[in-house]
Amino acid sequence: MKQQAVEAVVGPVVEQCGLEVDRIEIASAGKRSVLRIYLDGDGPEGRGPSLDEIAEATRALSVALDESDATGNAPYTLEVSSRGVSRPLTEPKHYRRNIGRLVALTLADGRVTGRITGADADGIDLDVDGAPRRIDLTDITKAVVQAELRKDVPGDESADEPDDEE
Repeated sequence: MKQQAVEAVVGPVVEQCGLEVDRIEIASAGKRSVLRIYLDGDGPEGRGPSLDEIAEATRALSVALDESDATGNAPYTLEVSSRGVSRPLTEPKHYRRNIGRLVALTLADGRVTGRITGADADGIDLDVDGAPRRIDLTDITKAVVQAELRKDVPGDESADEPDDEE
């Protein structure tokens, strides 16, 4: 299976689905290959592709790859997913799609953690412990979204209610 041949088939199909290819990985798994395609895009809320969009793209990719000779005659497994929350933010669109999320940034002069409140082509606006801060994208050497577990909201009585009423 050749990377360029796969990319030539995958790119137009993904674009037709209104998404973007983040990356393509081909790995050997015994006599089979595993073809992993990671997708990105704005999605319905501007925060990345929805599960429905990924599912639609997966069906279209499966058909297109089966009809092409890009994968050769060897058996393969197709895996399609979003780019994932653990992937570093590297482009302005990545920051825009993560507005409202907590990020850890490595800068030339240290590290900072804050919540993205805005983003444009030149930089991002962060809330750092309640204080606004503007950071130019050129000053960021690494940026990763921080996973947050949901905390119970004070006064939310639904947490005390049983799931099944008998």
